[in-house]
Amino acid sequence: MNHGTDLGSATAPVKPASSPSGWGGGLPGKWPSIAVILLAQVAAMAVWFASAAAASALARSAPLSGFESGLLTSAVQAGFVLGTLASAFLGLPDRYDPRRIFMISAIAAGVASLTLAALPPTGAGILGLRFLTGVALAGVYPIGMRLAATWASGDLGLLVGLLVGALTLGSASPHALAAFGHLDWRVIYLAAAGFAIFGGLAILFAGVGPNAPRSVRLAPGRMSQAWRSRPVRLTNLGYLGHMWELYAMWTWLAVFLAESFRRSGVADHHTLAEIVTFGAIAAGALGAWLGGVFADRWGRTTVTISAMAASGACAAVIGWLMDAPPWLVSTVAVVWGVTIIADSAQFSASIAELSEPDSVGTMLTLQTCAGFLLTLVSIQLVAPVAQALSWPAAFTMLALGPLFGCLAMARLRASPDAIRLAGGRR
Repeated sequence: MNHGTDLGSATAPVKPASSPSGWGGGLPGKWPSIAVILLAQVAAMAVWFASAAAASALARSAPLSGFESGLLTSAVQAGFVLGTLASAFLGLPDRYDPRRIFMISAIAAGVASLTLAALPPTGAGILGLRFLTGVALAGVYPIGMRLAATWASGDLGLLVGLLVGALTLGSASPHALAAFGHLDWRVIYLAAAGFAIFGGLAILFAGVGPNAPRSVRLAPGRMSQAWRSRPVRLTNLGYLGHMWELYAMWTWLAVFLAESFRRSGVADHHTLAEIVTFGAIAAGALGAWLGGVFADRWGRTTVTISAMAASGACAAVIGWLMDAPPWLVSTVAVVWGVTIIADSAQFSASIAELSEPDSVGTMLTLQTCAGFLLTLVSIQLVAPVAQALSWPAAFTMLALGPLFGCLAMARLRASPDAIRLAGGRR
């Protein structure tokens, strides 16, 4: 039985760009299409990145509590979880042209953000629209990965790594705005909406690669493969360990750094904390790219285990450096930022290689759904643990995720199914 190794095999037969599903069209070449996918994905996801920047701007014009500010981001993630679950249940990524799904979803997210600018800065309306934005983005992030995977020929890790790297830069951008700019929250949402609509239209210029699946029927039972298939299950468990740490670190690093720099006597400790946080998260783009290159050459489990071991070590150590010199804390933060994202794309690449060919999109969407659902827990736990115990305890709690992930990927590495990864490179 063909288990989808074509997506990562360097020896996969090259089929015509017009796929059997009838999704042909767009730019004829691989790299022009990948460039369009990267541009469209980052532009469309601007409405997600905007939430952190807008929360800071809103705080200057409305009496928002920390809890209310957090809800602006959590509402998007909750909507994203619901949207990915519905998409996976309906099998949308494997039944329809991913460009059409992407276009409709990105434009819907843009319209929701446009509407936000016309509402009062607080209340149920703005949270409801942020929730709907998250639902719409379920048709952007995993769908973009699915579309990129149709072009893979021995370089799946690199392709998805480039995509994750670009999104990592986008995730870092609010910290640059917080450090150097003081834009009105309406301007932030309007700009993000414009980018999202642009991304939705731009994706139509991307082609669909030769690995596109044939059209399949609706089969909700296909979702069970995420747990029923042992290699897919182990990959998903590894991904959950990674996600337990990732978004909690991105959310709370600036807060920790600001307190550390304040104790060290830094005058403008908040600005320095935002600059270092931007540098740490943005440096993850390099990690995502290198992770993709090394995974295609040396193996998916090799890279994921190594990256999680390194990021977990940073998580366990950095909390104890609260009173250390700023240069040392900043160095560990940047290393953490690089290693924490180096493995991210490789879990998606592994799912694409281990899943049945007609369910790759559904499996990617389910994986993303489970991961972001878990982040809602880990993000909320950091603050109370840090307050009740200490920052070392809170960050050590995050290190448990990579430890769990390493164990899951080590079991996958020992499995005969691992030969299907990266053309036989475990």
